[in-house]
Amino acid sequence: GCYGSEIPTPNLDALAADGLKFTQFYNTGRCCPTRACLLTGLYPHQAGVGHMTDDKGVPGYAGRLNDQCVTIAEVLKPAGYFTIMSGKWHVGQNLGVTPWGRGFDRSLNPAAGGFYYGGSSRYDLSLNGEAIKADDPRLPKDWYSTDLWTTYGLKFIDEALAEKKPFYLHLCHNAPHFPLQAPAEEIAKFRGQYKQGWGVTRDKRYARLKELGIIDPAWAKAPRPQPVQPWKDVLPEEKDRFDHLMATYAAVVLHMDKAVGDLVAGLKQRGVFDNTLIMFMSDNGGNAESGPKGKTEGDPSQASSNWFCGESWAFVENTPFRLFKHYNHEGGVATPLIAHWPAGIAAKGELRTQPAHLIDIMATCADFGGATYPQHFNNKPITAMEGKSLRGAFANEVIERDALYWEHEGNAAVRVGDIKLVREGRNSAWELYDMKTDRTELHDLAAAQPEKVKELAAKWESWAERAHVKPYPAEGSGKKKGKGKGKGKKN
Repeated sequence: GCYGSEIPTPNLDALAADGLKFTQFYNTGRCCPTRACLLTGLYPHQAGVGHMTDDKGVPGYAGRLNDQCVTIAEVLKPAGYFTIMSGKWHVGQNLGVTPWGRGFDRSLNPAAGGFYYGGSSRYDLSLNGEAIKADDPRLPKDWYSTDLWTTYGLKFIDEALAEKKPFYLHLCHNAPHFPLQAPAEEIAKFRGQYKQGWGVTRDKRYARLKELGIIDPAWAKAPRPQPVQPWKDVLPEEKDRFDHLMATYAAVVLHMDKAVGDLVAGLKQRGVFDNTLIMFMSDNGGNAESGPKGKTEGDPSQASSNWFCGESWAFVENTPFRLFKHYNHEGGVATPLIAHWPAGIAAKGELRTQPAHLIDIMATCADFGGATYPQHFNNKPITAMEGKSLRGAFANEVIERDALYWEHEGNAAVRVGDIKLVREGRNSAWELYDMKTDRTELHDLAAAQPEKVKELAAKWESWAERAHVKPYPAEGSGKKKGKGKGKGKKN
């Protein structure tokens, strides 16, 4: 793939070859906060989703988009856009915040996602606000969710075109989130490939990343995490299980790439591909949940199965960085960003190396959509947008910004220019890194530069107060309501 993986992604590669690849784009390190951030142009705590979708009793952790933010759909709609949501929502539908209540004209979505087949115990789907069953006649027979989101995205685009309106499509794949599930014949294509082990696979990715110019050859790759065994010490039957596990992950990713191809083909068929800005990104780094052994319960081609990659493959997914989903080290928050727009981006196949963040997506959409980000919405004051339009970055101009910030579960970071201050948990010491020479965060400069640590820590503390990171929620706080509840009916 175009970001160094051995998993083939020909459709994403084609978008990258005809567009731009960002090498220092950032998410928030977790699914819910990332979606809140992307949708609103704010840091997640400012939008009320500093953690997950449970209300922890303090403003930054309400578990739902609050009334002091607006979504991209709410900003673009007054500018004449037809607004579409297809896929994983996960910003508080269980607490009453829905796509149809936050500016989307059409939507097909689960409240939280986490399923590929209709027979899953996690199944939950709403069509334009109506809770529907998995075998609803309006859905394709024997659907797979990766295809379903694309099918309905294009179906809703047809409605936009019939009304002669420009459209915004918020297409959120579940893939490759756990539980990893894919058709058996697609998994079979990758069986045996990963018996070379995680060390060899990671070395090949590292070499490819350097060859593509995505990472600096001077950056050493982070060492294998202590809980992960050397491949030579893994028992033969376990090697086969681990091969099957990563083959399943690869199949899920390949199918997602096929869906990207279906979307592109659909846009071309409708004559709107050249003037559609496509931005592709991920919500967090590789997921080490379930530990070094991962999880392989049941048949991964069936809805009842429960497969997780685990830490042993997650550190391959995050090559060459440290740590994982949840954390604010690069392994948690670094994501690809592919930007493709034949009519609007002149450069083809180029890299963009300046840092950028999900907070910039709102500003970019408002800028190119000719929309105005409001100071008030529904008679309520709206928090000022945090991000910057990527228009300048597309043209290879430097975007001036003060700093980028993170916080999740006590993990925290601030980046100013090439200098990043980061910590693992609230009670850990701050670490200091030069992202230009050491983006893999292996050479901590904190002891040598205590004044810089003090300066950036104070900067982070000031932001944390302003952005509702503080007050922190009480330990054990948080209440959830029934899944998927909103304005729709439940079947």
